[in-house]
Amino acid sequence: MIQVSDKAVDKIRDILVAESKGDGYIRVGIKGGGCSGFTYILDIEEKQDESDQVFEFNGVKVLIDSKSMVYLAGVELDYTDGLNGSGFVFNNPNAQNTCGCGNSFAV
Repeated sequence: MIQVSDKAVDKIRDILVAESKGDGYIRVGIKGGGCSGFTYILDIEEKQDESDQVFEFNGVKVLIDSKSMVYLAGVELDYTDGLNGSGFVFNNPNAQNTCGCGNSFAV
């Protein structure tokens, strides 16, 4: 299972409303690539696939495919809006190595 911080939930909800996808889902996943091996994915979906696991956080539905779930177990998705920029942050206890920008990782 993953965790999604309250700040990330609020930002996801804002994005879904702004995109007129209030009943939609946010997909969290991984794909091969990036400088460390895997890259995180965040995307808006209108429906879930059969193989998706669905998690709900304060009304926001998060989809994760079974392949990604292996690498995302225990991850916390957070949102930061500090002086150095804003965006979603993945706190991944499974990552053995990460790139400098934090967008890719290796296990």
